[in-house]
Amino acid sequence: MANVSHPRGDLGSHPDAPEMRARYDRVLGGRDVALVDGPVFLLGLYCAVSPWILHYTTSQPALATHNLIVGIAIGLLGLGFTAAPARMYGLSGAMCALGIWLIISPWIVGQGPDAGVIWNNVVIGALTLALGTVCLATAARNASRR
Repeated sequence: MANVSHPRGDLGSHPDAPEMRARYDRVLGGRDVALVDGPVFLLGLYCAVSPWILHYTTSQPALATHNLIVGIAIGLLGLGFTAAPARMYGLSGAMCALGIWLIISPWIVGQGPDAGVIWNNVVIGALTLALGTVCLATAARNASRR
C-alpha cells in the first residue's frame, strides 16, 4: 500500500510565503495589545461611574466630576486602541500619566477624602498605570521592529 500522506514541512520555501506573511501582518495591523483593549475600556467605564457606585457624589463633588472626565478619557483611549492600534500606541505614555494622576488625585482634587474614595482611585490608578505600561512596552517593541 502506498503512503499518500504528505509530510509536514516548512512553508518558508513556498513561493507565496512572503505574500502570505505580508497579508497576515496587514490584516492584524499591529494588534499586539488586543487583550488590553477591553480591560482599558472597562477600567475607564468603571472610573467614570465609580462616584455613583461608591456614593461619594455629594461628599466629593469635585472628585466625582474629575473621575467622570478621566474615566471617559481612559475609555476613549481603550476605544482608540481597538480602532487604530498602530496610531494609538504613542498615547500609551498618556495612559501611564493618567494612572499616576488618579493615584494622587484624591488628595489634590478631593477635600478630606475617606478611605473608600482613596482606595478606589489608587486601585484604578494602579491598574491604569499597569495597562499603560503594557501598551508602552508593546509600542517600544513594535518601534524596534520597524
